[in-house]
Amino acid sequence: MQAILTSIGLLILRLGIGGYMLTHGLEKLAMLRAGDFEMMGDPIGIGAVPSLLLITFAELVCSLFVMMGLATRLAAVPPAIGMAVAAFVAHAADPWTMGQGYALFFAGEAEMPLSKQPAMMFLVGFLALVFTGPGRLSLDALLWPRLRTRLRGPAATQTAPARHAPMARSSASPGAAASGDSAPSDVAAVDGDTRG
Repeated sequence: MQAILTSIGLLILRLGIGGYMLTHGLEKLAMLRAGDFEMMGDPIGIGAVPSLLLITFAELVCSLFVMMGLATRLAAVPPAIGMAVAAFVAHAADPWTMGQGYALFFAGEAEMPLSKQPAMMFLVGFLALVFTGPGRLSLDALLWPRLRTRLRGPAATQTAPARHAPMARSSASPGAAASGDSAPSDVAAVDGDTRG
């Protein structure tokens, strides 16, 4: 039961954080299609065009993968990196919280109410998914077990060493042993071995 509740929580996290990030990705896609590369800037010195391409991939494509729970840990890495760059490079001079940003804005000390908080909130969520994974309610949980089984193939089961249950002493009569009836201790030994 606890595993299902945890998976529901991870599903809410994936849909929420991925969905909100997707809206930013759609904005970046519109900028890309319009050719507004200079609006993106060049926060890490690789050029405005590569910067816009990378952040569009992170915010649009990777967000969709996270929402579906497909290659989730891997898909959560680019948005986490993008938000780290946004928080600590693009908004390096801005305050940590939105409240401080608005305070500076209304005091006339800043042109816009900017802060690190929005990027940090996304960063925390995606970084958490890198470590937790998507949970059971995901495409990963549906596809990866089948893929692993297919990759291993029948050879994995054929080469696995056979396990034999230890023979337990039985107090049953010779007649019972000859007829194939096993004592309770024998049954427990065999059953415990198959479960292990």
